[in-house]
Amino acid sequence: MIKRLSRCVREYTLAAIMAPVTMIGEVAMEVTIPKVMSKLYDYGIELGNMRVVLVQSALLILCALCSLFFGVASAAFATKAGTGFARNLRHDMYYRVQDFSFSNIDKFSTASIVTRLTSDVANLQMTFQMMIRMAIRAPMTMILAFISALSVSVKLSLVYCVAMPILITALVCLVPMVHKIFDRVFRTYDKLNNTVQENVHGIRVVKSFVREEKETEKFTETSGSIYRDFCKAEKILALNNPIMQTCVYGCILAISWFGAKMVVASGNIPENGLTTGQLSEMFTYTTQVLSSLMMLSMVYVMMIMSRAPLRRTYEVLVEEPDLVSPANAVTQVPDGSIDFENVSFKYSAKAKNMALRDVDLHIPAGATVGILGGTGSSKSTLVQLIPRLYDVTEGTLKVGGVDVRDYDLEALRDSVAMVLQKNELFSGTIKENLRWGDPEATDEELMHACRLACADEFIQGFPDGYDTYIEQGGTNVSGGQKQRLCIARALLKKPKILILDDSTSAVDTKTDAMIRQAFREEIPGTTKLIIAQRVASVQDADIILIMDGGAIAAMGTHEELLKTSPIYQEVYSSQVKGGED
Repeated sequence: MIKRLSRCVREYTLAAIMAPVTMIGEVAMEVTIPKVMSKLYDYGIELGNMRVVLVQSALLILCALCSLFFGVASAAFATKAGTGFARNLRHDMYYRVQDFSFSNIDKFSTASIVTRLTSDVANLQMTFQMMIRMAIRAPMTMILAFISALSVSVKLSLVYCVAMPILITALVCLVPMVHKIFDRVFRTYDKLNNTVQENVHGIRVVKSFVREEKETEKFTETSGSIYRDFCKAEKILALNNPIMQTCVYGCILAISWFGAKMVVASGNIPENGLTTGQLSEMFTYTTQVLSSLMMLSMVYVMMIMSRAPLRRTYEVLVEEPDLVSPANAVTQVPDGSIDFENVSFKYSAKAKNMALRDVDLHIPAGATVGILGGTGSSKSTLVQLIPRLYDVTEGTLKVGGVDVRDYDLEALRDSVAMVLQKNELFSGTIKENLRWGDPEATDEELMHACRLACADEFIQGFPDGYDTYIEQGGTNVSGGQKQRLCIARALLKKPKILILDDSTSAVDTKTDAMIRQAFREEIPGTTKLIIAQRVASVQDADIILIMDGGAIAAMGTHEELLKTSPIYQEVYSSQVKGGED
């Protein structure tokens, strides 16, 4: 996992290397300063030697300035490397998600993907910055300070040998206790994001059913779960600090007691043993050694906390899309003919029943096909196989005489325009939304497509016309207006196959008829598949399919089905003659 994520450093590798290098320089200066101060006191102030005082003072200032320089440089390099790493990681994850099929996305869930791209990456960024700074600073400080302490007094340095095992034991005991808690917290974040996403997306439904209080309770419960877990983890980790302070002050007391005796025994003469300056130096090294150990414990805690985000981001990066373009893929779609040859399909390999069963169907290029059927009869499933949003489980599906699995995915989907049952508009102007169909489309082409979709009239009625801003999800236009804008957007692709998945359900019958008439006159060479609930929307089609239970129950023209299909007769009777009865 670490090897895979380390690739995200890329162009920031130099900054990632320079951060620990400059950090070593800062540590070296910090360890040198106590020695300079010791000499300043013992050989300068104590003996009244102004020359030594001036030299050591100048050296002290130089060391402090060098430490400042290295510290600032290390922070700057670490920040650049950390933010760059996070940027590249988000980029790689987002691009990987763009290649996911619907089944890949269903595996993670939308809320989980959002959490992984935001909270998880932010945690990894913080951990990465700490690793290239603190993970280098702590052991280097401890090693250099310990060596320096040994050079002053081996006997007094033995105090660390008592304190360090205590701190290490506490660390080993405490950290595993919090790992499971943090792992649970990040899973709860997914649930929290899902709650917020559902609430905001469906806020109109929430308010219409007066369910604000219930939604607030759901959010409070999930948020409270995160709060309780974090409090529990922090309470455990909080024990680390008093243990650390006890060891530090215990070491200072021990060094003060034994050091003072050694200073008195030596007469405060450097050549005879320990001096006051050296004792002060030992105090500084004590703080540095034990503080670095405390710092190491913090790094370890951060690494434990980052294990869950590391695993979750890694899962996205290594997830292989179910649908990919084959080698030597076909890049041109000859025409809009469609052939289903004994096609069966199920959404999951674990599913017991097929969503589609034994579909045999030939649709010539330029034909208009109407599809009727009850809810759950797999009408949408049938058409979603055409642009290869899913792969068939059994059988063969051909477009333009070529198996869809042999096409380059981009080429295939570029020749198929779908207006989904759930229409989606994006934040931006009407022009920007329409140009999803063709980024190079001129204003005249936009207006022509909108006239075909019967959208030009209401667009011209807006104060800003085609520059009218569409809110996210198209919440500031009606359902019928949204459908017509989506149809216009699909027409701009100039597709060989146009699929309308119940996409005129929110428009009146007159407008529906005008749109179908425009299709017949303006795009006769385009194969059109129209899923509808109204017989009037499909009765002029060349072929009408009746779907039932995932299979084609009947097929024919309007007149043929009125004679042969009981299902079609029932639907027609209920819609057309029901008023008369």
